[in-house]
Amino acid sequence: MSVDGCNTVLVLGGIRSGKSEFAEALVADAVTVRYVATATGGDPDDAEWAARLAAHRSRRPETWTTEETGDDPRRLADVLASAQPHETLLVDDLGGWVTVLLDPTHQPADDTVTIAELAEAVRACPARLVLVSPEVGLSLVPTTPLGRAFADALGSANRAVADACDAVALVVAGQACWLKRSDAPSTGAAGSPSVASPVGPAPVDPPAPNGHRASIPAQAGPSEPDAPVTTVAPGTGAPLAEPALPEVLTPAVPPAAPPTDGAGWTAPTMTLPMVATGLVIQSGMELPLPDEYAGPQAVERLATRDLPGAGLGVLERVVGFAAATQGTPAPQPWGPVRVLLLHGDHEGGASAGSTAGESARRAAQARAGVGVLARLAAENGATLQVVEAPTAAPMEVGAALTAEAVESALRHGWRLAEEAADAGVHLLVLAACGAGTEAAAAAVLAATAGAEPPAVLGRVVRDGTVDDTAWMTRCATVRDALHRTRHASRDAKTVLTELGGGDIAVATGILLGATARRLPVLLDGPVGVAAGMVSRDLAGQARHWCLLPDDGGHPAVRLAADVLGLSPLLDLRLDLGEGANALAALPLLRSVLALSAALPAREDDAGPTGEPADEEAPEFAEPEPAGPGPATTGSDDEERTDAGDRHAG
Repeated sequence: MSVDGCNTVLVLGGIRSGKSEFAEALVADAVTVRYVATATGGDPDDAEWAARLAAHRSRRPETWTTEETGDDPRRLADVLASAQPHETLLVDDLGGWVTVLLDPTHQPADDTVTIAELAEAVRACPARLVLVSPEVGLSLVPTTPLGRAFADALGSANRAVADACDAVALVVAGQACWLKRSDAPSTGAAGSPSVASPVGPAPVDPPAPNGHRASIPAQAGPSEPDAPVTTVAPGTGAPLAEPALPEVLTPAVPPAAPPTDGAGWTAPTMTLPMVATGLVIQSGMELPLPDEYAGPQAVERLATRDLPGAGLGVLERVVGFAAATQGTPAPQPWGPVRVLLLHGDHEGGASAGSTAGESARRAAQARAGVGVLARLAAENGATLQVVEAPTAAPMEVGAALTAEAVESALRHGWRLAEEAADAGVHLLVLAACGAGTEAAAAAVLAATAGAEPPAVLGRVVRDGTVDDTAWMTRCATVRDALHRTRHASRDAKTVLTELGGGDIAVATGILLGATARRLPVLLDGPVGVAAGMVSRDLAGQARHWCLLPDDGGHPAVRLAADVLGLSPLLDLRLDLGEGANALAALPLLRSVLALSAALPAREDDAGPTGEPADEEAPEFAEPEPAGPGPATTGSDDEERTDAGDRHAG
C-alpha cells in the first residue's frame, strides 16, 4: 500500500491542509473506490457548505461509488466489516462522523463504545482502507461545552483509529510526513507508553496533493522493493518493464592501489517506506547531509601538516569534500569507484546534428571494455556499468516521457546507487552518452533556472565541423518545448516528464539514492548537472554530495554549477564525452587525499611519532559512526546549508 505491508492508513490534517487530496492521491491507482461520506447534507440554505461538498464530489473519478453513512454513525463500522478483500475504501472524514455521533438526535449514546467498535472494525477490515480525520490536538480549547465534547470525542476517535491502522500520516500545509509505519512498533492504546516510529528524516511517503503522483497498488501483497514495475512506453501504449540492473564491467587494467574497506562510508542511513511496486520518490525528502564539522576540521588539519609553500591551493576543497562525506577530519583516498554510463537518446529536434547510431556505438564500446571511457575507467581501477535509459519522445511535440516511466526511471537510478553502496563502492562517477542530451539538459535548465536556451546550448560539432544549422534547430526545439509547457508545473517530476526524459530521470534517481547512502558523486557534463538541478525539488541535500572536477567549457554546466554552488576544480577542457573529464581528474584527486592523509605534522608541532603533540593537538571531532540514523533533521537543514556549500564547492 502506501508503506510496507500496510492495508489501513489514517490521514490526519488541519483545516485546508490538503489531507483529503492526499488521501485521494493514495487510492488514485485503484480500479474502483468506495467513497464513504460521513457528513450529513447540512443546511440546504448554507451555500458555502454546499460548495465544499460539490468540490469534493468533482474530484472523484467516475469509476468511484459513493456511500453515505451520515444518518447513522454506527453504520460506518458495519460498512467496514462487510467490505471485501478486493475492495478499496476511502472514508472522509471522521470529523463529520463524530459530529453526527454527538448530534442530540442520536443521544443518549455511549460514545466511547461506538468509537471502540469503529476501531475494531478498522482493525479487522479486510479491504484496503484509507480514513481521513481532522487533527484537533494542535488547536485551542473550545469555549463551549459542545465544542469541548467534540474535541474530546474526535481526539479519542483519532487515537483509537490510529492505533488500529497500519500507518498514520500527518498533512501540514500540503506536506505529508508519516507518524507511524507498519515496520515500527505501535504507539499502543491510548495512554500506554511504547516506542514510536522515527520522525526524522521524513520518510519517503506518497506525494502530497501539490501535483505529485501517489498511488496505492490495486493488488495487496508484501513489499517487493526490487520487483519490476510495469509502465507504458511513450507513444506506443506497450508495456514497459522496469529494467533489471545492468551488468557491471570490471576493466582489465588492475587498480593502482588496493581498495580500502569502505563499509562504514556506504552503510544504510535510514529505512525508507516502499509501496508494493517499489520505492516512492517525492518532493521534500529529507536525506542526510555531509558532516558539517569534518570538512573545516580537515582543512585546519592541513595547516598543521609539513607542506611546503602555500599548500594545496584549490585542491584543499577536495580534502574538505572528502572529509565531510566520509565524516572524518582525516579523509582517506577513495577506494572502489564505479562509473555509471547512461545511454538514452532524445528524438526530434533535440538530436539535430547527431550521427545516427553513434550513441549506441559508444555504449557498445563501453560494454566491450574499449573506447575512451572504458580505458579511463580501467586506468583508475574503476568498474563500469552501462545503463539503458528510456528513449525520450520529441519534447517540442509532447511529453518526453510518461509519468509512469519517470517514476520507474527514478526508482531504477536509486537502485543503481544502492547496489553500488552494497558492493562497497566509495565513489560514483556519473557519465552519459545519448543523442540530444545537451538540448534536453538545456530545456531543464531553462525550466528550473530561467536560462535562455541559446546561452546554455553549446556549439554542435560534427566530424570536426561546427554545424550552426543543427544548433539553431536545437534552440528552436527547446524554445518550442518551453512554450508548449509554459502553463505546466515546474516541479521535478513534471520537468522530467515534459522535458528531461529517461537519462536525466535515471541520473536524478542515482543522485538521490547516493545521497541516501552517503555516497559521493563526481558530476561531469550536462546530464549530471541537469539531474542536480531537478534533484533540488526532491531532496535539496543531494547537491552537497556532488563534486564537479571540471565544467569542460560547457555553458550549461557552468550555469548549473553556479546555481548549485559547485565550483569546478580544474579547467581541462577535454571534449571526450560526458564523464571523461572526471575520470581524467580522478588520479589527481586521489593523490591529494593520499598526500593529506600521509603527510607528517610540522616539526614545531610534532611529537616523537610525527603527529601533533597532545597538548597542542587541534580539537578534532570524532567521526560519526555509520548506521541507520540520519545525518540531520529537517529543522537544521537550512542552518547547515552554508557549511554544506563549502563541502560541495
